Amino acid sequence: MWNVASEGELKAGDMAAPGLLLLPRGGSPRLLGHSLLRQLDLEALPSRVGSLPELMAVAGFQRRAGSGSLWERDGQVLMAGEEALEDGALLLWTSPLAWDEAGVRRRVRYLSMASHDLRGSLANVRSYAALLLNGRVPLEPKVQRGLETILRNADRSLAFSQDFFDASRADLGSLPCEQERQSLLPLLDAAVERQRAAASAAQVALVLGLNPEQAVPEVIVDGARIQHAVESFIQYQLARAQPGEVIRLGIRDFAPRVRVEVRRDGAPLTDEDAAAVFQREERAFREKRLEDPLRVYLARQEVEAHGGSVGVESDRGGSTLFLTLAQAPVAALGSPATMQA
Repeated sequence: MWNVASEGELKAGDMAAPGLLLLPRGGSPRLLGHSLLRQLDLEALPSRVGSLPELMAVAGFQRRAGSGSLWERDGQVLMAGEEALEDGALLLWTSPLAWDEAGVRRRVRYLSMASHDLRGSLANVRSYAALLLNGRVPLEPKVQRGLETILRNADRSLAFSQDFFDASRADLGSLPCEQERQSLLPLLDAAVERQRAAASAAQVALVLGLNPEQAVPEVIVDGARIQHAVESFIQYQLARAQPGEVIRLGIRDFAPRVRVEVRRDGAPLTDEDAAAVFQREERAFREKRLEDPLRVYLARQEVEAHGGSVGVESDRGGSTLFLTLAQAPVAALGSPATMQA
């Protein structure tokens, strides 16, 4: 249910039992044991709590910058999260950690070195393949197809390695995020354009469906991170779409938050698949590959690093992956960032 970084950087505190809180769809929150109150130093549950951020705020914890699951207060670090259950309830959990700051820095530095070396080699392979395909040198059809395959796989490997190292850094609470105020519209438009060719090849319509009269909220985010998350949702839906189906991107205003939806009109997800969308290890072992499970899990980490949340809904007409973000305050200053497709 939750992930702890390897090699001892993050250690469960004295084998303490996790704190658990059940939030039914209808009814009052229910404690599952007393560990949660002890870990949060609360005498009783707050009168109203509907999500993990609300609970942690009451206890005085703040989300650690660059992390979706680590929360800190006066030097104390907890790992915490929430999981959607099949009946629509939420299970909130907490787990104490001993935080080794020096060990985390060493691990992040190690990951950065590994990323640099691997991506540098892949970039060289890609560059030479692209150079040979630039049309200046005549190529036999078989050679050209081989170089196109090399180029295509180099691109996939570069994307996968970036996702792998970013997810590993997020597990350590060190995911870089450069946040600035900007509109969601260019982020969604860029995500659609980058995936349009793949959708066309799959004979799937990819539509950015916004009401012309609907104001697009501004957010304070790392645009590249949120665009990656949206693209990951599109790719997840594309992998399951049948020719002739439609994938629609939309925005719903739930001020002070905004919800971005990626809906596929077609065969709905099974309950088992819907419950496992954001489960990296479970999906990887079941599907016998890591690429898409890792990409979607990183999308979750990226959104949670901004204080947002992700989820999935399925009905007779299709399925929807969504993310929520806080809208930028009206008084905030800044200029929209320019996104590159």
